[in-house]
Amino acid sequence: MRIMGIDYGDARIGIAVSDPFGWTAQGLDTIDWKDNVDLPIEKINKLVKEYGIEKIIIGYPVNMNGTLGERALKTEKFIEHLAAKIGDISIVKWDERLTTVAAHRLLSEVGIKASKRKKSVDRIAAIYILQGYLDSLRNELSNNE
Repeated sequence: MRIMGIDYGDARIGIAVSDPFGWTAQGLDTIDWKDNVDLPIEKINKLVKEYGIEKIIIGYPVNMNGTLGERALKTEKFIEHLAAKIGDISIVKWDERLTTVAAHRLLSEVGIKASKRKKSVDRIAAIYILQGYLDSLRNELSNNE
């Protein structure tokens, strides 16, 4: 089963996909967009069909104290719009706390300058979101054995 991870943002959306076995997440794309949400939805829908995606994991911005803020409301609207266009695919909200921080740290550690990170950081955050979900599935399976 292939699963897609999404890091939703106002200007860019990071996309990651799992391998066919659902073990690892790989970065796929960064979608630049501004005002027309239909553009990234169309691109996501195309990728869903191309990769045979059966489930989508969307990073859900929860504040550090566990509350939901304005970003969560924007993400909810995006999820509603995506669900209406994507068809019969399960969409799961996944706590994305610190994924962007981790992505910036990784890019810094490998020597990528801050000015060059824009395109990569959202895709890497999507990898962290999806990999966290995949790891939780594996942990759940091992705990039930």
